[in-house]
Amino acid sequence: MTVGDLHRGDTAVVKSFLSGLDSQSRFLEMGILPGVELRLVKIAPLGGTIELKVRDYYVSIRHQDALNIVIEN
Repeated sequence: MTVGDLHRGDTAVVKSFLSGLDSQSRFLEMGILPGVELRLVKIAPLGGTIELKVRDYYVSIRHQDALNIVIEN
């Protein structure tokens, strides 16, 4: 299951990443690390960005990037 499978308000814990090293380092810089809980706040229409709450702040990522973050509920 990936972040792209979540619905508004759902929470999950990051398990791993499917993407290459460049994307992984960008996720790590945003605080999206394995073991961290995140919550899906909102999804922009037409496959736009996804807003996540990670710890005490909000980040927006592309839908395509969300498909590379493996989660567990």
